[in-house]
Amino acid sequence: MTGSMLEAVLLEGPTVRLEPLDLRHAEDLALAAADGEVWRKWTTRIPAPDEVPAEIEARLAAHAAGRIVPWAVVTGGRAVGMTTYWAIDEANRRLEIGATWLGASAQGTRTNPEAKLLLLGRAFDVLDCIAVEFRTHFHNRQSRAAIERLGAKLDGVLRNHQIGREGTLRDTVVYSILASEWPAVRLGLLDRLGAVHQ
Repeated sequence: MTGSMLEAVLLEGPTVRLEPLDLRHAEDLALAAADGEVWRKWTTRIPAPDEVPAEIEARLAAHAAGRIVPWAVVTGGRAVGMTTYWAIDEANRRLEIGATWLGASAQGTRTNPEAKLLLLGRAFDVLDCIAVEFRTHFHNRQSRAAIERLGAKLDGVLRNHQIGREGTLRDTVVYSILASEWPAVRLGLLDRLGAVHQ
C-alpha cells in the first residue's frame, strides 16, 4: 500500500476530475441537485439544493473524524455530483464506494464510468484493496444496473437494513469487486470509455 485510505487526493481522467470536496463546490452542487430534481428520489439520499452546504460540512466532518473520503465529481469545469469512499476498513484493506449521486444531465454519460475507473484504480492499484463494495436500495433499479455494468458481483441483500426518510424499511443490495477481478473490470470500463484498442 502506497497511501492512506483516508487521504483526500485529486483524481483526474480525460474528462472527469474528482476534487476533494470543499464548500467552494456548494453552488455547483446545489444546481446539480436541482437538475432533474434528483434530490426528490425516495430510493437514495441526495441533499435538496438548500441542504447542500450542510451536506458538504457533514461529509467534511466525517472525513476529519477518519470515517470517509468525499469528492466532488467535476466535468466541464463544474461539479455535477458527489462520491465517497465509505466504510473504510484499512486493517482488512476494504472500502465501499458510496453516497454517490449525479445531476440528471450527467447521468447516462461517461461521467459515472470514468469516475468509477478513477476510484477503483486508486483503491486497487494504489491502496492495495482486496475488495471494494457497493451498496444501494433494492428498489433503485437505475443504481443497481449501473453497479452491475461495472462488473461488480452480487453478494446479497440485507433485508430491513435501514429506515428511510419516509419511514419505509430499506432492503440494501450489496455488491463487490475483488482484487482478482479488477483487471477485467478495468478493461471493461476502458472499453466502455472507448479507450481500449483492438
